[in-house]
Formats: sequence, structure tokens, C-alpha cells
Amino acid sequence: MQLEFGLLCVFFKFCQRQISYNLIAEETKKGREQAMLQHNFEFSACTSILVGKKAMADGSTVIGRNEDSKSAWPKHMVIHPRQTFAEDQAFVSKDNGFAMPLEKTRFKYSATPEWTDEFGLFEEDGINEYGVCMSATESAYANERVLGFDPLVEKGIGEEAMVTVVLPYVKTAREGVKRLGAIVEKYGTCESNGILFSDKDEVWYLETGSGHHWVAQRIPDDCYAVVANQLAIQEIAFDDPDNFMFSASIQEFVSKNHLNPDETCFNFRNIFGTHTLSDEIYSTPRVWDGQRILSPSQKQDPMSEELPFIRKPDRKLFMDDLEYVMGAHFQNSPYDPLGKGPDDLKHKFRPISLAKTQESHLLQMRPEFAPEIAGLHWLAMGVTCQSVFVPVYAGTTDVLDAYKHGEKTYSKDSAYWAYKLLGILVDPHYPLFGTKLHDLQKECAIEFKQKILETDKKAKELKDEARFELLTKASLEMQRLALDKVEKLTAELITESTDLSPLNFKTDANL
Repeated sequence: MQLEFGLLCVFFKFCQRQISYNLIAEETKKGREQAMLQHNFEFSACTSILVGKKAMADGSTVIGRNEDSKSAWPKHMVIHPRQTFAEDQAFVSKDNGFAMPLEKTRFKYSATPEWTDEFGLFEEDGINEYGVCMSATESAYANERVLGFDPLVEKGIGEEAMVTVVLPYVKTAREGVKRLGAIVEKYGTCESNGILFSDKDEVWYLETGSGHHWVAQRIPDDCYAVVANQLAIQEIAFDDPDNFMFSASIQEFVSKNHLNPDETCFNFRNIFGTHTLSDEIYSTPRVWDGQRILSPSQKQDPMSEELPFIRKPDRKLFMDDLEYVMGAHFQNSPYDPLGKGPDDLKHKFRPISLAKTQESHLLQMRPEFAPEIAGLHWLAMGVTCQSVFVPVYAGTTDVLDAYKHGEKTYSKDSAYWAYKLLGILVDPHYPLFGTKLHDLQKECAIEFKQKILETDKKAKELKDEARFELLTKASLEMQRLALDKVEKLTAELITESTDLSPLNFKTDANL
């Protein structure tokens, strides 16, 4: 799509494929902002969160992301069993032809693929049997200066393939970073992306900034990061291997091609990233909103391009805090599309939660258990703020049938479509139905907590097959519990909506 605006070109790469648009500047900033906003709401991209173990009240590590692409594009959930193949394995992408050999042994892992593999797998997120969590990808944008010297590779690795060729083959988050980094250096990448990794001890964020160059930073244990479609990592400490990793020749590449605007430091965001009106309207406000929620003592400008990558929370965090961030839409600010602020502010910025979210996930690794118990894959299908985060144990061997169904057109047997339908019913009557939805979310959260406590206690006393059977049974029950509540509320809202037609008329009692 081409928006006609002056001579300003801005390039966007969204979750499933890279799209370029020429934007021509109008005379006034207001006109540019309005057109940029319209553009960004037609197409969307993800928002991510990463939290270190000392920032969480229970010592968990957590990574999460809203996978945003289309308003009607179902996701499934699958559990891939551990397999050892007799023949050599290889991966070939249906998306762009990227290919690489794979090991004969593939570890067990969870994933949320697309409803169709016509355009690639897009497995997106999961936890493997060793307790490694991965989420890919946070779409980002590199500038034309670096891409001129190291362009993206047409058949390099992209979002579609990353989880599939990395997560089933690593035993720690650090191994995941190294494996993906080596793939990018060897085969190149077709996109600029951010990729999240964690295990029970460490949380890492990796960014690809050009065809073959990348950096990764460990999130400090007492900190968190919110990322929104920008290259986010800032100053790199090349002499600190415990907290930073990077492509082998990145320093030489930057120096040789005179790419660093500030020779006193190596700021990856400033060297490889962008600083455009799109960043200020589309990306930084989401980072601002996440930091506003978790670090309210910090007063910042939502359009600032100097927001820090790493922040300390004002207090210890809980899973409901992170769920709130992933479902955030500028609540309690003039920018809330569902709020009562001025119209020109209510739709000025792109919120974290929006209609084009396919699924949202929070991957939690708790410190006191074996990986199969410690790992909880929290999954909210559809629009995050209108859905329910349902936990699935890393040790589960199956998911509910409803999570295996759902195609492009609505169907009753799909978990994705069940949650989407509920959101569609709430949308036009939010003041009337919003409280009922929030009550449902609260009820589910309380019952999940009780079920997890009960299951944890029993699972610790079991071994091998009995333990996995229990974890599977509990996971299926929690998925069923949430869907039953959603279906019950959906029926209630459909019934109540019949009396909300604009064709209604109140007949005078005297007639």
C-alpha cells in the first residue's frame, strides 16, 4: 500500500513479512501524524515484555509477547513430543525457501502455529523439556545506512522458522542465543527482529540489525524491558560476556563503514535502528505505557525516543501485573481508545492491546520445581484485553481439541474463535458489558491459582509417566474451565444484545 505524502520514506516490517511503504510528507505535523496513525492501525506488529527473576515476587523468570498480525487469523496450540529420527533432518521454509540441516533428536516443546502452513509455520512461542522458553519475533526496523553495507538476505532465516529450528535443540537460554546468532551469521536473516529467550536463571533479548549482524543482552535479574517494534538494545559492553553477546565482526563492520554517530560508545539502537515519526507515534508510546504501569515513579514523554531499554519496577511484580501490561490500552490516560479523553488524543497512539492480536503469551519459569512443573505457558487467544490467560504446564502431553481447530472463517469448535466472539460482543457495548468480562477474567485467575497450587503439590510427589499424566490432566481442565465460562458469558451477552438494536422503540404507556 502506498500513502502519498511528500518525499519521506519509511520502511516497515511486520510480523509475517516485510512490507515497504513510501510516505510523502505533508506540510503540517498534524497531517503527518493522522496519516501515520491510520497506516499503523491498518497493519500491526508485536509488543514484548521480559522480566528478571528478582523483579518477580515469586522468583520466576517471564518473557511474553502479543502476536499481532490480522484481526481474523486463527492460531492453534500444539505439543511436539520428543523424537529421535533415523535419517538426517532438514528444515525448508515454505515462506522464503530458507533451509538448514537439523539434528536427529528433537526435544519436546510447545508452540502456537498458524491455522495454515501455506505461508510458513510461525510457531512463535513455547517451552521445551529443559525449561527453555522462546518467543519469536518482535518485528523491528533497521536503517538504510547499515542495510546498504549488509542488506537483508532474501532466503535467510525469518520469524516463520526461528522457534522451529532453535527451541527443540537447546538446553539453556544462553544456548538459544548462541544457536540463533550462529544461524544469522552463517545464513543471514531476511528481517530485522527481536527474539526473547529465558530459563529459570536468565532472561535474554537478541536483536538482528542487518543481514548478518546481531547483539543480545541479558536482562538484569532485578529489571524488566518492554519492547515495541524498535531496535531497543542500547550500549553494548563488549568486555562483559556474562551479559552481552554479539556477532563476531560487528565492531569491525561498524568501524570500517563509519556507521557510529558517537564514537564514545557503541549504542546499537542509534547505530542500527531508526528515529522517525513512526517510532514516536507507533512504538515509543507502547514502551512508555508499559513503563508507566510498572515504574509509575518515572515521569516520561510518550513520544520520547530516549526511553531506556532496561527499567527497574517500583515494586515486586506478579503475573497479573504482566497480564495487565499485555492487555494495556493507555488506561487512566487521555490516550485510551476506550476512555473519555478528547478524540484527537484517544486515537493518537497505537496501544499495546488491539484488535489484530492473534494470541498473547507469557512464558513463566518458576524456580522451585523440575522443568515440567516449573514451566507455565500462559496463552490468551485473540485480543489480549478481551481474552483470558490460560496456563498450560510445560509437562503436558496434549491440549484441548478446541486449541487444535480454527480456520479463517468462524467456527464453533475453535478456542481462538470462542475468545474472538466474546470480544466482538463486548466491543460495541463496552460500558455495559466490560464489567462482566472483567469479572470472568478475575474468576478464571482465582480458579487457575487454586488449581496450580493443588497440582504443584501432587506433582512433586509423583514421577515419570504419572507426573506427566497429572500435568496434562490439570492443563486440559484449566483450558476447559475457561472455555466453559467464555461460552456461558457469550450466551448471556447474545441474549442481552437482542434488546440493544437501534430499531428499538419505547412505547408510551398511554398508547
